[in-house]
Amino acid sequence: MKFEDPLITGRLLRRYKRFLSDIELKDGEQVTAHCPNPGSMMGLAEPGMAVWLSPSRNPARKLAFTWELVDAGPSVVGINTGWANAVVAEAWRNERIPELSGYQDLRREVRYGKNSRIDLLLEAPDREACYVEIKCVTLRRDGVEAASPRAEFPDAVTARGAKHLGELARVAESGGRAVMFYLVQRGDCRSVAIASDIDPGYARAFDEARERGVEVFCYDCSVGPEAIELREPLPLDG
Repeated sequence: MKFEDPLITGRLLRRYKRFLSDIELKDGEQVTAHCPNPGSMMGLAEPGMAVWLSPSRNPARKLAFTWELVDAGPSVVGINTGWANAVVAEAWRNERIPELSGYQDLRREVRYGKNSRIDLLLEAPDREACYVEIKCVTLRRDGVEAASPRAEFPDAVTARGAKHLGELARVAESGGRAVMFYLVQRGDCRSVAIASDIDPGYARAFDEARERGVEVFCYDCSVGPEAIELREPLPLDG
């Protein structure tokens, strides 16, 4: 997934109210940018970190910039959770995800379950539909010197995420195919794990969903100022 316009470099001053961030641009100008990440952004929102912003094409928009990337040391990280679905959909169309091959059509944001929308619905005439829920993973907690660095999800309590796991489990039990897809929007991790200490409720819902037939796939990304692209599969710890 390529960015539509060249990104603008800056330095993070602060992130606040979850969805706001103050950025100092290269020329010294200070701007307030939209922060499109509802999580804690642990380790990714320290003042002074180098960041990249995308300019808005809508002159009437209240905030003229969106925070897209942050330099986390060993890796540039994509903090915009809204891109995860687009990255996975593009990779599927380019036949980069063997686990999800064999389907002809892809639809996004399809209603299902109890007032939910599935991120991707894959369909083919000769097989059951595949319901794919996608989560953007940005957290790494084991330090840059770790021999086997690990990405973790979630980075904050997410009742909504646990609900999605329950919806997927019901699909699997009814005979459909249900997939939980963790997209790690960074390239410096070697595995993925569930952060049970951060959200024990999500961890329980995850274990129950797998027992009820939900499949789990994890991939990392190549992230840079030009594009975010799916790279390779990562093993799941635990």
